[in-house]
Amino acid sequence: MTLETRQNNAGTPPVEGGLREMLTVALPMVISHASETVLIFTDRVFLSRLGPVPMSAAMAGGLTAFMMMTFFIGLTGYATALSAQYLGAGRKENCALVLTQAGLLALLATPLILAARPLGHGLFRIMDLSPEQLVQQRLYFDILLYGAILVLLRTCLSSFFSGIGRTRVVMFSAMTAMVVNVGANYVLIFGKLGLPALGLRGAAYGTLLGSLCGLLVLLTSYLGRSNRQEYGVLASLRFDGQVMGKLLRYGSPAGVEMFLNLLAFTSMILIFHGHSLVTAAAVTIVFNWDLVSFVPLLGIQIGVVSLVGRYLGAGRPDIAERVTRSGLKMAWAYSSLILMLFVSFPGQLVAVFQPREMDIVFHQAAPLATTMLRLAAFWVLADGVMLVFSGALRGAGDTLWAMCASVALHWLLIPVLVLFLKVLELPPQSAWLVLIAFFLSFSGLFYLRYRSGKWKTLSVVRESK
Repeated sequence: MTLETRQNNAGTPPVEGGLREMLTVALPMVISHASETVLIFTDRVFLSRLGPVPMSAAMAGGLTAFMMMTFFIGLTGYATALSAQYLGAGRKENCALVLTQAGLLALLATPLILAARPLGHGLFRIMDLSPEQLVQQRLYFDILLYGAILVLLRTCLSSFFSGIGRTRVVMFSAMTAMVVNVGANYVLIFGKLGLPALGLRGAAYGTLLGSLCGLLVLLTSYLGRSNRQEYGVLASLRFDGQVMGKLLRYGSPAGVEMFLNLLAFTSMILIFHGHSLVTAAAVTIVFNWDLVSFVPLLGIQIGVVSLVGRYLGAGRPDIAERVTRSGLKMAWAYSSLILMLFVSFPGQLVAVFQPREMDIVFHQAAPLATTMLRLAAFWVLADGVMLVFSGALRGAGDTLWAMCASVALHWLLIPVLVLFLKVLELPPQSAWLVLIAFFLSFSGLFYLRYRSGKWKTLSVVRESK
């Protein structure tokens, strides 16, 4: 350890799997996800100026459109781990092959997603929305769904660059999408620069324009001369049954997990919302802050997936363990800051969402939200542990177990929340405590799976040459 420290101080390359290498890979992904959060937050702020209906329609319509894509986002997103393992095994040309197969899946998925559009419309009808919101929600949903190919291709290219460790490209792409989207939304929603005010429609168009610009940044880097030569990009533009089989085998559990988890999460939100208007307001405030606190942890997880996959592909499980420890240090450091923020300043954080005029529902919800936000600090700690260890398992290829455990967690919570809030009619604080206890216990479950060491024996790319 002393030798490693001296090497770092001397300006030599960072220790393999150490904190410096982890920061190099993960920090740009943290910034990338933060850019996506700013993008979503700004959209909601702009639309709130038009009234609560457009803002609600955009939230529900956007969430539903994303849910329609989640299986394919999770499936093609496994290109991160697969590319990382090929890179670690010294088979760079296969990294580009992985991207080609993921791109083919994105092209095939797009007409399937569009064909499922009536299912989204049917879900809106079941929700018994007001006619005014229903019209706007369908409009926003439809426009975003037609841009599904942009989202899927961005996922494919981002996964490739994350897998090979060039996460700064992904960061620049996300920041470009954010800047373009915010600017376009301001112009299109409110009708600036001589253009007509398009309102909600302008927000959807701005989102697609930002996504397109982000995709062009990734595509330009991928087709650049140095990348073409290093990874044999032109030679990789073909179907490869073996690589496609690996992507489908190990990526499908990730896709199923992503879809089922989002469906369960939406159901949990609706259960809380069905308790009362006060509970709904409190939970909405807390989950808005939870989104902000959770996003950087996703960047750390991607860094763990990439580096664990790379070192296992190179047959070096000891370095993969060091990667996991480095990721855990980053997650704990960040989660500790969030814990202090949530515990020390919950009232101030809740007050950010205070309406301009006196609102009785917010006045009653504020104390509840303050209490729940304090408790949510421990949720963030559990999220950090679970995301790091699940990232290590996914990077190794243990995706089926990770899927089953994660899905079971989310779906077990639904009957528990129904029992506490609907059957026993307990206060929402009780249900919230149970929610946090579940996440704490499941973070321990992921740790035990990691501790078993089975993941060290897995290597997706060494199964066959």
